[in-house]
Amino acid sequence: MKILITGGAGFIGSNYIKYMLKRYLDYKIVNLDKLTYAGNLDNLRGVEGNKNYTFVKGDIADTMLVGDIIKDVDVVINFAAETHVDRSISDPADFIKTDVYGTYVLLEAARIHEIERFIQISTDEVYGDAGDEPSKEDDPLMPRSPYAASKAGADRLAFSFWATYKTPVVITRCTNNYGYNQYPEKMIPLFVTNALEDKPLPVYGDGKNTRDWIFVEDHCHAIDIILHSDGIQGEVFNIGSGTEKSILEIADMILDMLGKSNEMIEFVEDRPGHVKRHAVNTEKLRSVLDWHPSIAFQTGMERTIEWYKENKGWWQKIKSGEYLEYYKRMYGKRRRIESR
Repeated sequence: MKILITGGAGFIGSNYIKYMLKRYLDYKIVNLDKLTYAGNLDNLRGVEGNKNYTFVKGDIADTMLVGDIIKDVDVVINFAAETHVDRSISDPADFIKTDVYGTYVLLEAARIHEIERFIQISTDEVYGDAGDEPSKEDDPLMPRSPYAASKAGADRLAFSFWATYKTPVVITRCTNNYGYNQYPEKMIPLFVTNALEDKPLPVYGDGKNTRDWIFVEDHCHAIDIILHSDGIQGEVFNIGSGTEKSILEIADMILDMLGKSNEMIEFVEDRPGHVKRHAVNTEKLRSVLDWHPSIAFQTGMERTIEWYKENKGWWQKIKSGEYLEYYKRMYGKRRRIESR
């Protein structure tokens, strides 16, 4: 099998590439990545020399390039996206271009070349606030940020190619991932690396907003099962661990694991449109495809924190230059509410 993985230099994509190359020694992987700020070839150290791995630098919105690649592959798994909610609030344009138009370009090439499977990596952000019950696959999509809206657009565009052209699309909506090589603008690596640097941990609002958290390797396993399952074209599958934690609980957990004082927590002005709860019902994935998460949150966090402790060179290089300017824009202008 030859698989095109888009956005494979990012956090989840790079973990999936390493997972697949280790698990399937005869599969060939083509990684198409634009290498924007969060795309990092350091995430793929150790696989560059693998004879079954090819990297192509390019944009999924490039029609000619995408068509040239897709005509020679069997499967497309679309991880490529602008993903950070805060960045989408300040500048939505790139999210629309990559997440919506880029997905269209991939789908159209997949339709023309009649590929065997197209997996669209969506997100639980498309549901908006989960409210009292975890979101189900047939719940309305009520995105609350430009990022979530762009992913909802791509999600439904992918489904429309199944409904209209019978392009063999499957859509996944996963909860918040954490693990190795995650860009430190995201909450868990931000908190871990700030704590290691003895810098404040900026907690939005009262810190009670909750998310379902899944270790990235469990997400990779779920996608693997979906890739190899028959009779699921046109379906949507939620992916999550069922472990919900608030921002404040995670901040406290990280500081405790690192032996740091919780006085390092700094409450800051909340994000506009901040969703109170993201959580998904995963009964469909568990019952139809017999998938279950295997990494407990405590274990996953221990592994994650240890990785960031042992790979300071990876994240210290990132937390300079453009990142510092971004950090100042995001948190320098937010009114500090209080510190512990």
